[in-house]
Amino acid sequence: MSSANISLQSNAPVRPGVFGHPAIDCDVHVAVPSTQALMPYLDAYWFDSFMARGMNRTSYTLTGDAPNAPLAARPDWRPKDGRPGSDVGLLRNMLDTFGSTAAIANCIFGGVALHSEDTAAVMCKAANDFVADQWLDKEPRLRASILIPLNSIELAVEEIERRADDKRFVQVVMLVMGQDLLGKRKHWPIYEAARRHGLPIAVHAGSLYHHPPMAGWGSFAYEDYVAQAFSFENQVLSLVAEGVFQKFPELKFVFSESGVTWLPACLWRFNKTWRGVRPEIPWVKRIPADIVRDNIRLTLQPFDAHDPRRELQRWVEQMRSDRMLLFSTDFPHWHFEGTDALPADVSSPLARRILFDNPLETYPRLRASLNVTEAAA
Repeated sequence: MSSANISLQSNAPVRPGVFGHPAIDCDVHVAVPSTQALMPYLDAYWFDSFMARGMNRTSYTLTGDAPNAPLAARPDWRPKDGRPGSDVGLLRNMLDTFGSTAAIANCIFGGVALHSEDTAAVMCKAANDFVADQWLDKEPRLRASILIPLNSIELAVEEIERRADDKRFVQVVMLVMGQDLLGKRKHWPIYEAARRHGLPIAVHAGSLYHHPPMAGWGSFAYEDYVAQAFSFENQVLSLVAEGVFQKFPELKFVFSESGVTWLPACLWRFNKTWRGVRPEIPWVKRIPADIVRDNIRLTLQPFDAHDPRRELQRWVEQMRSDRMLLFSTDFPHWHFEGTDALPADVSSPLARRILFDNPLETYPRLRASLNVTEAAA
């Protein structure tokens, strides 16, 4: 897709915002304010069950997503009341500021981590319905991710099939730390369902916390936060070595809130080792870096570099690709100040690719819903 030959046709006016160009934000966060807010989305059996157990009064927050931590929300993006990511007005203002034609919302609700397969599936279903009703219906620029129960592949596929007809859901979201590495064949029915419906797989920072996120249990949130990058490395290796991209060559995986600077060194090691042990995985017929360039994308924030502008260009050169990074603000999380979300010259071709072209290439449903067409050269 040529940057010079793209035009955006939409009934809504396009506000270029601070970049002077439309943007597509590939990772914003919306919150379930409380379990009580999900009660209207439960059937009679589960409503009675939640009430009897007092689950309607229980907060299901993932350990690594403490809502009162400074990193959870910038001061100007933190609502006066409620959890970060619960104020549609703040989100709307952010979209206006950055000129975001669309934004993909991830609702990382802690109910996904429950050990009961059925209860986790009901939580995901209710959260997805809540997002559609309370967010997508209220802000037409929003798209969303399908939250799935990771303890049951069968129920995960059922939820994808249930929500797939709503074209505002543009990807499936999984957590980077779970029971098994994502390359394992047990997950392949999820990938088949996603492929069939034109849905990329978002692998988002976070954990089910059913096992230690490191070699053992750490003592501090700091340890957990830093260890997320190591888990993304593990998932790259698993997806490539297990043959996911040989089975699903057209499927895109989007690493969300992963950081990015770890990837070049990681792939250098993978490439070097692959050359020595190729007979063990004969189905991997291309060097890992080439496979990753074709099939994995990363959201921009947090961009983990001391000198972001210089390191961004260096990263693109090391990866030999300008098509892997997707613009994101990671609203409402605190990763940058003001509007300094894009470490690139806004007039450069690289900026346009990150802001707009790469997201459109990654998300078929997004391209269709925005009515993006090729302009005559």
